[in-house]
Amino acid sequence: MNRVVLVTGASRGLGSSIAKKFLESGDIAYINYKSTSLKELAKKYAKDPKAHFLYGDISKEEDVIKMMQIIKEEQGKLDVLVNNAAISIDSELEDKTVANFKQILDVNLIGPFLTCKYAKDIMAKGSIINISSTNAIDTPEAYSLDYDASKAGLISLTHNFAKIYGPDIRVNAIASGWINTSNVLEMEPHYIEKEKSKIILNRFAEPEEIANVVFFLASKEASYIVDSILRVDGGLK
Repeated sequence: MNRVVLVTGASRGLGSSIAKKFLESGDIAYINYKSTSLKELAKKYAKDPKAHFLYGDISKEEDVIKMMQIIKEEQGKLDVLVNNAAISIDSELEDKTVANFKQILDVNLIGPFLTCKYAKDIMAKGSIINISSTNAIDTPEAYSLDYDASKAGLISLTHNFAKIYGPDIRVNAIASGWINTSNVLEMEPHYIEKEKSKIILNRFAEPEEIANVVFFLASKEASYIVDSILRVDGGLK
């Protein structure tokens, strides 16, 4: 039987690559989106019948409850939850506001808390993978301190849910480094080269490479991996 997978923030970037990886394996993937149009999504996923588009703001409890209800009504279960949706608002300390900080926490931390909490209603067994960041461990730049804090909180959340939901549901997290997504294209070339020079592999990850790790953690081959934070960053010099 095909697995039922929910990937949050799967309309573009890493989330889209993760959803496509599961779809290619024959799984049923629920693509959570918030701002992308359905027309764009249908085109991106080439009208794959196994792709289901699920609108919802994961920072809102009522939206998360509705999302889980829809999956339950249509599939009767959920096997894999990938908490990928996240935002960042990089700025100098003096420009940071409480409103922005709360916005980041709402999406990056409260959102995964809600999806993990309500997924249990339709997930008897399976796997939850939280997409954290090496920023949660290294805190490399002060201008992302709010994002870093949210991702560090997600690691803590992972440890707690792993203990609460084990042994039937395995909860793990990936601490990823730089990934070649649209956000990278907006950065100055000299900054990109500086960051690449810090990496042993001397390059940023492709989204598909992170998606492969997510897919592995959700598989039977990773059946003895739980409560782990897997660092995928190309190695630091």
